[in-house]
Formats: sequence, structure tokens, C-alpha cells
Amino acid sequence: MTADADEQPHPHHPDRPAVGTALQFRWRKWDGGAHWVNDEIYLGSDRWGDWLGQPAGWNNARPGREFAAEHDSVTLIPPSGDFAYTHNAAPHSTRVYIDIAWDVRWDAGLPTGIDMDLDVVRREPAQPYLDRDGVLRSPGDVYIEDRDEWDEHRVAYHYPLDLVERLESVAVELEGRVRADLAPFDDATALHWLARLAALTPVAQPARVTFPEHDADDRDADTTAADPARPGPARPGSAA
Repeated sequence: MTADADEQPHPHHPDRPAVGTALQFRWRKWDGGAHWVNDEIYLGSDRWGDWLGQPAGWNNARPGREFAAEHDSVTLIPPSGDFAYTHNAAPHSTRVYIDIAWDVRWDAGLPTGIDMDLDVVRREPAQPYLDRDGVLRSPGDVYIEDRDEWDEHRVAYHYPLDLVERLESVAVELEGRVRADLAPFDDATALHWLARLAALTPVAQPARVTFPEHDADDRDADTTAADPARPGPARPGSAA
């Protein structure tokens, strides 16, 4: 279990908000286009990075799509800036969802990042299921998904080759760490932060985000970790 959590913002980063502050984690695509905006609460930090929490009922929105989280979740923003890790509270069938990312950082006290398509997941539905590639999976399987989208976007968006190689390596490394149940991807660490979220004094949800009408064509099939409409056995509240 996490034992070194700070009750206040990270001591080396005074721009962090106070614990219990409602905020929005804003994602974008490589070309600068709008992506998911997740309503969150700042929970504090530990040796792994900064933690956000999303209570059930809080909003996730992107151009052309919007939904409220069905379960509580917590999201880790690590100092490396190359992923955001979300753990959904049981009984959500997607327990772990890691968005491979770029330039995840704090900007004027708010988290932001670039979604980079690949995701590492651990799903625990009641029965075996077919994943998005048609592979039969068992509950608890850990794997990387959206490789087809990654292959498409790295050509369409002209991802730099060195970035492609780095993020593919990050995805494989994270897949192994989740499969091995290593902190901070273990259940105990997530349960600590979920308990902290539950113990907070309730705060008002951020104002509903809106997007320009021309952005609402929903041409991108990405979803966030808590999206109940995701194909398969169901899966910002991630971050992306």
C-alpha cells in the first residue's frame, strides 16, 4: 500500500492545487485537436506522482460524446509524462486502463496531455470475452489494445520515429508491470487512493465543458477508461 502520500500538493511543485480541489484533465490529439476532458479531484501525491480521483456521476466529454462515470476511479500522473494510469473501482469490468501519452504535465495548475492511442488494460468481467481484435480473453487478462489505431495515426499524424519507438517500449514495459502486479499498478495502491477519494468532503463538479460544433464529428473511436459503451465487456473515468 502507498505509505508516503502527501496531504498537500507535491512539495517540489507548488503549482499543484490544494487537496480536494475540483479540476479538469484536458487531453488533446497530436495535431492539437480537442480530445477527452475528465472532471476530477486532486487527491495529492506520492513517490509515483500526482493522483486524481473521479467520483461516480462526474462527467467525461469529448467532441461528439459525453457520459457520466458509473464508478469511482483514481488516475496517476507520473513525472515521466508518457502515460496516465486509471484504476476503476469494483465492480467495473475494466479494472486497469493506462493511456499511453505524450507531454502529460501540469499547465497553470491543471493537468493536460496528448493521447497516443495505445492502451494497456486489465479487464475482469464475469465471463471470457472477445477483445477488440477478436482474441478470446479470460477475466484478468492484461494486454495492449488499439494497435490498429496506433498504426493508422502514426502515419496520418507523422509521429516522429524516435517517439514511436519510445512509446512502444513504454507500452510493453507497462504491460509487464501490470501483469506482475507491481506497484503502483497493484490493487493495494489503488485502494488506498480510492479510500482517500471517498473520505474527501464533497465538492462541486466543474462546469460542463462544451466544444465548437465543427469538432463534434466523432471521427475518433477512442474512449476513456470508465466508458460503459466501449465495445466488449465494458471499460477517464480515465484520463483519456
